[in-house]
Amino acid sequence: MVRIASVNVNGVRAAFRNGMGEWLEAGGFDIVALQEVRALDEDLLPLVPGWHVLHDPATAKGRAGVAVLSREPSIEHRTDIGLKTFDTKGRWLEADFLLGETLLTVVSAYVHSGGEVGSEKQDAKFRFLDSMAKRLPQLRSHAEHAVVVGDFNVGHTPLDIKNWRGNQKNAGFLPEERSHLDRFFGTGMVTGVDGRRGRGHGWVDVGRAAHPDVDGPYTWWSQRGKAFDTDTGWRIDYHMASPALGAVARDYRIDRASAWDTRWSDHAPVIVDYDL
Repeated sequence: MVRIASVNVNGVRAAFRNGMGEWLEAGGFDIVALQEVRALDEDLLPLVPGWHVLHDPATAKGRAGVAVLSREPSIEHRTDIGLKTFDTKGRWLEADFLLGETLLTVVSAYVHSGGEVGSEKQDAKFRFLDSMAKRLPQLRSHAEHAVVVGDFNVGHTPLDIKNWRGNQKNAGFLPEERSHLDRFFGTGMVTGVDGRRGRGHGWVDVGRAAHPDVDGPYTWWSQRGKAFDTDTGWRIDYHMASPALGAVARDYRIDRASAWDTRWSDHAPVIVDYDL
């Protein structure tokens, strides 16, 4: 059994000041993927003694950043998602692990938050999602057992956002964004929610497979108002598993804090056990 956790830490130094270290050591995790680390190696490494650390900081200091922590060392890692037109550092980190004779690839991904349609931020988000679509078949060819985890900054369906009706024209729930996930998780020829057709990649949304017909469970809550207290959230953090790995996923859970003032991030960790 391999226990994999993923969380957008919203700044790893602040997260550790507020209790992330205790969570990390108590969880029994084998691999932990982090997003929005917003730190340099010299900031991150002293916080996680005893862990093997792969870290890809963003070019801009204090922005983005992804990492993979593991109890056993990886055998190889990559940070190139294939985009050459703009900087994607701090957003995509692939790590290979050899577990007996099984090759497991874990990807920590941090998709752009986006912005208004037609803006530079939103265009970058679409290009990154396009690049994910091109990379997914390559990952399947590389490793039968693979999982892309992290903050996709997209709610897939109305079940994934509490106030979905009011967000249909906002980044995070645009039809063009959601259509990418239709194809990520679909099989055969898929007609996306935006009407575009394309071939599905057949990856497994482990969270939705575990909770097929319920609202949420959510992974992120706005800092505004009482969103956390009223569970007015978004499910934008995913475990997206290859079919072979999705078939052995169990005990999916979101480690939601017991109260607003006990959180160390505005995202909750997403944890899955995989029987390999």
